[in-house]
Amino acid sequence: MLRDTLTRTIEVLGRAVGVAGKVDAAARDMGALAIGEAAGPTDTPKAGRIDVAAEHARAQAQRASLSLVVVGHVDAGKSTLMGHLLYALGQVSERTVRRFEREAEQLGKGSFAYAWVLDETAEERARGVTMDVATSSFATAHRQFTLLDAPGHRDFVPNMISGASRADAAVLVVDAAPGAFEAGFDGGGQTREHAQLVRALGVRQVVVAVNKLDAVDWSAARYAEVTGRLRAFLQGCGFARDDVRFVPVGGLGGTNLARRADRGSALAAWYRDGDEPGPSLAELLDTLAAPARAVDAAFRLAAADVFRSGSGVSVGGRVVQGSVQAGDAVAVVPGGARGVVRAVTAAAAAHDWAAAGDDAVVLVQGVDALQVPAGAVLCAPARPVAAVSSFEAQIAVFDAASPITNGFPVLVHVQSASVAGSVRRIVETFDARTGAVARRRPRLIRRGATARVEIAVDAPLCLELFADVRELGRVTLRRGGETVAAGIVTRLGL
Repeated sequence: MLRDTLTRTIEVLGRAVGVAGKVDAAARDMGALAIGEAAGPTDTPKAGRIDVAAEHARAQAQRASLSLVVVGHVDAGKSTLMGHLLYALGQVSERTVRRFEREAEQLGKGSFAYAWVLDETAEERARGVTMDVATSSFATAHRQFTLLDAPGHRDFVPNMISGASRADAAVLVVDAAPGAFEAGFDGGGQTREHAQLVRALGVRQVVVAVNKLDAVDWSAARYAEVTGRLRAFLQGCGFARDDVRFVPVGGLGGTNLARRADRGSALAAWYRDGDEPGPSLAELLDTLAAPARAVDAAFRLAAADVFRSGSGVSVGGRVVQGSVQAGDAVAVVPGGARGVVRAVTAAAAAHDWAAAGDDAVVLVQGVDALQVPAGAVLCAPARPVAAVSSFEAQIAVFDAASPITNGFPVLVHVQSASVAGSVRRIVETFDARTGAVARRRPRLIRRGATARVEIAVDAPLCLELFADVRELGRVTLRRGGETVAAGIVTRLGL
């Protein structure tokens, strides 16, 4: 998990210490004023600064980097699948896997050994359920991935949202065993909600891993049934047809993960690429396109985890835009605390800087962990992110149990932030076919509808206009343990 990644890097960091709408200008001005008045270290430029834009371009030319979230219904085999892929790609040693096998057998969970590569806590291993977002990294021939293994159980959807908000692409794992796919897709399972969420959170590319096909003797008919239903559903979620890829796999046995199935296998009899067996999961991941990165924009890091580190604080999360390196001054929003970066560790690369798209750990001196609240954003002091108590958004309503009305209470999720609030006013609804305004100031919004609404939150929330910064301009609305809507920010500070 990210906290474990932070812990593993703490010694390196410790050594470094020794060495369309109108933005509410008042919100930004007040944020800048608060940051300017906040006590903190003086920004002392560091000699020999790195040209991060040039270094980033060079690294991307060698092997483009992406963040990959793994989602799907509980018990679809996500952690086992990805743990086995990491082993097959050489990221996990044979000795480690054999140790996990012995320990899992002692708990009566012999088949969980590969899952333990990612499920690291005692509680996750005892329960056999991923609870938090596990972070790792791996490389294919042309891509460098930060892996985010998200929990599938409905109790941990907020953690899943936190992971998916940091992703460029997704692997949706479904269980092909008799009745299992239907339980996740039709019976109120998480397959549907996870697919809707990752698309709403900005993920455009998805690889669907049809897992446990060995349970149906590698049936081509079952594979066609599952992929046929999912293809239509995913296109309905907003995924373009060419951005959805399907691959049959066996996570526990390792079939078609890092290398193609054997020529004489039951899978290769129908899963073909010309005269050869069809492409493996790793090969399909290697074809994912890396998005453009706003490396030259004002620095923004959305904090996902925070803990004390010597004389400062270690903040882990995704660099939304811009870049950061040792010697940079940073501000914490909300709150206005200010500090100086003493060390940077990028999760998927061995360099001491981080740029847009990287998952990174930043050691900041002069700031205490208590000054970095959940959902905070590290940013450039001269160009801070807005922290607002109200905003306008255009939302799409999912399968809400009841219509959304004025005053409808919600939990608003943005990156790792989760803040209570309410739909203060329904501004207008839109025609599903034309996109034109259908009705102004309606009394309610029904499932499947699209609307523009005003939302008020109980605590300051770091947001940007979607048109300016997509990652900080997407919101997800939940109520009663269910996702009711998601959308984009069109105005700030109402």
